[in-house]
Order: sequence, then structure tokens, then C-alpha cells
Amino acid sequence: MSRIGKLAIKIPDKVKVTAQPGLVNVEGPKGKVAQKLDREMKVTVDKGEIRVDRPNDSRRSRQLHGLTRTLVANMILGVTQGFTRSLDISGVGYKAELKGKEIHLALGFSHPVIYPLPEGVTAEYDAKGNRLTVKGADKHRIGLVAAEIRKLRPPEPYKGKGIKYVEETIRRKQGKTGAA
Repeated sequence: MSRIGKLAIKIPDKVKVTAQPGLVNVEGPKGKVAQKLDREMKVTVDKGEIRVDRPNDSRRSRQLHGLTRTLVANMILGVTQGFTRSLDISGVGYKAELKGKEIHLALGFSHPVIYPLPEGVTAEYDAKGNRLTVKGADKHRIGLVAAEIRKLRPPEPYKGKGIKYVEETIRRKQGKTGAA
């Protein structure tokens, strides 16, 4: 039996969970999240708990058991607390500006880069620390949005200019030295 998969997930107050074969919907104070799951995994909701059961002990079922339980647990965590991902923007003249549901980024190009935020994702920008924080209830979507923003101008190894995750470290290179 999977050590993660067999654990029950407690449903907090103000959270509504509906489970159908292959689909789980979770609704809470921070938003709504829906997740398609493998149809073999049986998700049951009763007495304030969610349980994930597998049909047999095949290798595939054992692999999906813990994964399914973790995905559902992340959905519950997302609608109660939410997820965030922070990005640092470093470079001379590099900055971001929030305008409605769009992020306008000045990244050293001849034009500003406009990134539209998808539904269910919000952003905050701290101009003092040049830090962009992406927030939302869906962990997968937050990670994708942060990766797409980072991809607009990845950090370069010589001066460290670009967009990087806060916890990321950039290995710096020496660069050319003049002939003696």
C-alpha cells in the first residue's frame, strides 16, 4: 500500500468537494480548481474526508495512487491558502508594471513585453525589490505562468541580468580577460 496514497485528506470548513469518475472539483475561499484524474483511481468524499483507493496492485495503479492523492491534497491547499511563486527581475532598466490583467515588462528589448495573466492568476509587483509575485489556487498553473514569465528573459551567466526565481542561484562565468 502506498504510504502517501493511503492517507486521508481532511476537508476544511468552507471547502466544497465533488468527485466524479475521472474528475474532482474543489471550491473554497481562494477560488475553484478542477482536476482530471485517471478513471481507475476511486476518489470518495465522506464525513469530512477524502480517500483515494486503487483498483489493484499493478505497477501503474501503485504509481497513480500517491500521485492522485497528492494532486487532490494540493487542490485543497490551493483553495484554502493559495500558492505563490516569486521572480526577481535584475538588470539596468529592467522592470515590470501591472495594468489590469496584464504585466508590462521592460526587459532591454526595443519594445515592452506584454504578458496577459490567465484566469485565476493574480500578480503583485514590488518596485523597491524588483520582485514579481504570481498568486493563485492552482499549483500547476502558477508554476506554468512563472516559467513562461521567466522564459521571456532568462538570466544570463555573465552579468546575471534577466528574470529568475527567488530561490534560484545563477552560476556566474568569468568572461573574457584582456591579453597581457
